[in-house]
Amino acid sequence: MRKNWLGGTEVEKQQAQGNKTYAVQLVTIFLGFIVFGLSENIKGPAIPRIQFDFALSEAQLGTLLSLNALGYLIACSFTAFLARKWGVKAVSVLAFGTMALSGVFIYVSHSYPVFSASYFLMYIGNGILEIALAILSARIFVKNTGFMMNLTHGFYGLSSTVAPLIATGLMTVNIWGQTLDWRGMYFIMLALSIVPILFALWSKFPEDDISHEERVPIRTLLKDRALWFMVLILSFGVVSELAVGGWLVNFLEKAYHWDTVTASGMLSAFFLCFALARLLLGAITDKIGYNLSLIVFSGFSAICTFIAIAGGERTAFLFAASGIGIAMIYPTVMAFIAKRYAGGSDNAITIIVTLMGVGSVIGNYLIGGIMEIVKDRYGANTEIGLLRGLQAGYGFIGLCAAICTVFSFMLYRYLRSRKELI
Repeated sequence: MRKNWLGGTEVEKQQAQGNKTYAVQLVTIFLGFIVFGLSENIKGPAIPRIQFDFALSEAQLGTLLSLNALGYLIACSFTAFLARKWGVKAVSVLAFGTMALSGVFIYVSHSYPVFSASYFLMYIGNGILEIALAILSARIFVKNTGFMMNLTHGFYGLSSTVAPLIATGLMTVNIWGQTLDWRGMYFIMLALSIVPILFALWSKFPEDDISHEERVPIRTLLKDRALWFMVLILSFGVVSELAVGGWLVNFLEKAYHWDTVTASGMLSAFFLCFALARLLLGAITDKIGYNLSLIVFSGFSAICTFIAIAGGERTAFLFAASGIGIAMIYPTVMAFIAKRYAGGSDNAITIIVTLMGVGSVIGNYLIGGIMEIVKDRYGANTEIGLLRGLQAGYGFIGLCAAICTVFSFMLYRYLRSRKELI
């Protein structure tokens, strides 16, 4: 076998280069999910302060979160196109840069319109990043797909675990005699997006090597009933997942009069369960199958949430335990897509995640609206009215997980009848 001038074979040299490239790709993905988790879940402790500063009602707060989810939705609709046109590398850098820039705008926003626009821009960056990371993961994780998808998404869970505590601490920090508050906290946390930009620029990403003839057409994908089941499963699952980050601290502070540190600690416990589930249970999804996993884990999350609400303060720990189940939904769906739509995963991801975004917009709006309606019915300015409103709104989060279970079971039956279970 021919040796190169350094004494190693050409094959060994290529293998070493391939391992280095793969390692840098992994680091980029891991850092991407870390930044994604931070940007998504620092809002928990900040939401009550934002609500107070701008004098927002629960319904207005729900509208704010749903409108910003619209930014995420818009980004999902064009990112796959940009990834094919510019490459995943350029799109990843665009995502991180957008998020860093939004932090600057949030910091200088002192009016509600400016803040809303800045928050909207952050969600644009989040949407671009999620699609870019999903496409990259689908291209490089060709073996042990379920395990690797859960492992990488586990880094989202780890950063989400510490995000509420870091955010709570940063909001009280004084620099040059001024408290950072939530604006300064967002600026610092989103500035961390610069770090993965450096790795993305250094990394060589796998490009789209599927020819136009080999690609599964969007029209064909839209005719697949399984894809529509995945849209419904992911929509309700993600509403249940993301709503916890936005509403749990608010719920615990107002319903049980917990202080911010304690309430943020419970949110961190939720994300700790969330992260550990993805890191430790990913292999189970490969073993028992993705379809059965969706039923088991979404059902577990729904049960925990309903018991936590019904049991009152003494069962509040089950809010955290629900993270074990809901954590597995998104990466399991992504693994399913990578396996079922190997010839068009980017198109399938775009369709499913974009339509999921529609559900997220509606879901956040409904949570705030339900809270407001029930609160008014029991007495808008009474303690019991506030409690019942919060319980009803959070109950909808559990209901979303339960609906996710129902559609997961329907998908299981559909694929089993066709002998296409994955």
